[in-house]
Parts: sequence; C-alpha cells; structure tokens
Amino acid sequence: MENFDVVIIGSGPGGYVAAIRCAQLGLKTALVERYNSLGGTCLNVGCIPSKALLDSSEHFHNAMHTFTEHGIDLKSEPKVNLKQMIKRKQDVVTQTVGGINFLMKKNKITVFHGHGSFEDKNTISVKHDDGKTTTLQTKNTIIATGSKPASLPFIAINKKRIITSTEALEMTEVPKHLIIIGGGVIGLELGSVYGRLGAKVSVVEYMDSIIPTMDRTMGKELQKSLKKNNFEFYLSHKVKEVTTKGKVVTVKADDSKGAELTLEGDYVLVAVGRKAYTENLGLDKAGVQTDERGRVHVDAHLQTGVQGIYAIGDVVRGAMLAHKAEEEGVFVAETIAGQKPHINYNLIPGVVYTWPEVASVGQTEEQLKESGVAYKVGSFPFKASGRARASMDLDGLIKVLAHQETDEILGVHMIGPRAADLIAEAVVAMEFRASAEDIGRISHAHPTFTESFKEAALDATGKRALHI
Repeated sequence: MENFDVVIIGSGPGGYVAAIRCAQLGLKTALVERYNSLGGTCLNVGCIPSKALLDSSEHFHNAMHTFTEHGIDLKSEPKVNLKQMIKRKQDVVTQTVGGINFLMKKNKITVFHGHGSFEDKNTISVKHDDGKTTTLQTKNTIIATGSKPASLPFIAINKKRIITSTEALEMTEVPKHLIIIGGGVIGLELGSVYGRLGAKVSVVEYMDSIIPTMDRTMGKELQKSLKKNNFEFYLSHKVKEVTTKGKVVTVKADDSKGAELTLEGDYVLVAVGRKAYTENLGLDKAGVQTDERGRVHVDAHLQTGVQGIYAIGDVVRGAMLAHKAEEEGVFVAETIAGQKPHINYNLIPGVVYTWPEVASVGQTEEQLKESGVAYKVGSFPFKASGRARASMDLDGLIKVLAHQETDEILGVHMIGPRAADLIAEAVVAMEFRASAEDIGRISHAHPTFTESFKEAALDATGKRALHI
C-alpha cells in the first residue's frame, strides 16, 4: 500500500492540472487514469481532435471557395483525403498527450493506469487491465472523472450509422447526409467539419434556437452563416424515433404543432449533451452523495459531504468546459494546501469553434431582462472592420452589454473571426470591472479584429462607434 497526500481520479484537464498544482505546492500526488492514455475526453476524443479536424476542413473549404478570389489558382480542384485528415488529427492528439506525460514526470507525479474506486474515504483501489490491484492510501481525493456522451432512451447507438462525437472523429468517409440531433456546441462543430467537406447537414433541435444557452443574437447569426455551408435547421422539433436499415438512417420528429418531420441520411450524430461519469467509483463506500443526474454534491469549496474528498469538472454543477475544470483543479489544490483561492463562475467564457467562431462571457441579454437589470447595448458588425474585409471574414458582430447607470460591462457576446481568442480581452476587462467607456478609451492596434470590441464598447456608451 502506497501513501499520498492527494489522489486524483481522472486525468482530463481538471485532473491533470489539479495534479500539477498539488505537486507544485509540495503535496505527494498520485493520478489514476482508467485508460492507457492521459488527457481524458478533451485531449483524446474531444477538444483537441475536433479542433484539428476543424482546422483541416477549414483549409479545404477555403481552397474550394476563397482561393480564387485571393488570386490563388489551383491546377485542379482540391480533393478530400479523409484518411490523412484523421491521421493528422491523431498525430496532434499523440503529441499533446505526450506533453502531459512529460509534465507528470517533470512534477514527480505518480501515475497509475487502471480503474480507480473507493474502498473507504481514505483508500483507493486501482484495478489494472491485467487483473491486478494496487491499493492507495490518501489524505485527500479529487474526483475528476469527467463525462460521457448522453443519448435519448429510445435511441440505440450502434457506433456505425448512429454515432456519438467519439465515432465522428474517426470517420472513414464523408457522409452524404449527416443528421445531427442537437443544435449545441458539439453537434455544430462536428457538423461544420463534414459540411465543409461536402456533406449535407441537417440539425434537429428541441429548443427554438441553436446554441440555446448563449445570447440569442449569437444563435441567429450563426444559423445564418451555417446555412451558407450545406446546413439545414429544424428548430422546435422533438425527436421521437431513430431507425436504421442498411446504410439508411431515418429520423422522425414532431414540431411544436405536432406535425411530423421525416429525415433520411447515411449517418446520425447524437449530440444531445454529456452526462457526468460517476458510475462504478464506489462513492457509496466513501459516503459521497450524487444528484438525480449523477453529479457529485459539493459545497462552495468543491468539497463533498465527506471531509477530504473533493470533486471538479464535469462531475459537478456548472458548464462542462475544459477550462472550467482546470480552474477548479487549481482551486481545490490550493484549498487543500491551506490557501484561499477563488473562482468567478460568471467570467468563465464559452466558445463554439465553428467558423465564424462564437464566444461569450458574462450575462446574456435574456438573463439581464429576466433579472430586471437596467442595461444598454452596443454592437459592431465585422463587415465594417477593415481587418475582416482584408481576410474576407465579414460574417458576425460583437455585442457589448453594459449597466445603464454605472456603465460596467455585464456581458460580451461575439460571433466572428478569432472570437475564441478575442473573448479573453473581455474576460480581463470584466475581471477588473471595466466600463464600456474604459474599453472605448483604450488604443487598439489597426487594423485588427480587436478594434471591433472597442467599437462595440463605444456604441454601448452612447452610440459613439466611429466606423458605422
């Protein structure tokens, strides 16, 4: 039996970052991962591989549709080499996972591969693939086991024609017609990959907007943009049946008035969200409680009802985001070490890596209306940006929500080129409680995409935008 100050179960962004911070703080740390590869969903079958395919497919899309206008003539029409795209994606994953392995060794973190579960509140059993078991004794445990794709009870996912995001990253052919159940981040990103490569993409969404948790303006703008790229949308539709016959998959759904929709395609991607992975962890043996969705109950310090047992990331409340899990990992490590860290959940940005990208931080306009906060709105379209005009990225806008009286920025929502990177300026500004006037007074380099944030802020201060 080995003894540790901290044992972390799960090596995704939350788990491995927590391990690094614990080790930095002088705690003897162990990391338990059930799979042979570190990095969890994000590095292996989520964030990293999907972004690799998004970049590859965007290059192909530009070669097909924008190179000529840029003055780049090709001798023949580009062709999709999906096998090479998947290989490059896997190379990116392998290199990234290798980096995590290096960081574990550098920080002297002991890694155990196998299924970790509680024997009691201070004892973790690790069952290895060869059937052997290692027992770890620990003062503190961090549950960071992440999530897995969710489904609907009547859908039988066969991983061949009815697939999840995991299988969508390993396709051997470009679908002729990809039907996506769910208009959230995962479905739209993976749909973008194959839409750019030539697939017809149909999105069936239960809510009346795509990306329904974000500001409604973003959903409307993204829908307009994606329609130019082989997308069709069926909003306010409730899927009731998914069947396969040979290579044909049929989806039936009812709209809000009860009218039936029937779609036929060659693949169906079920992208209705993710659910916490907390099964088979022996939580009952440790006295850890979960809610009806399988999420672990934690207090403001991310500690469960059991002293010394914490939970972070997708297994607890809040958005299922890699960077949220990382912040929580650092938070718990520093809490265990006796420090007083903090997380402002309102300022954790959300991003959709379509093109144009969508990014958001703070309150949406709908939330401000619901809470009765007096606010003002400023916006600036990328079609008025010289930098966006130069790169032919004219879709989208930046929207700034500021308090009507104090001018403090309450929310920033953007859809456009490099929004995933641009949102960081808004996060910094809001962390220091900047006003729209503050952003409007800051010099932004010209020509850049970031100027659009300044212009939107100026618009919010009193319709003072300079270039519209």
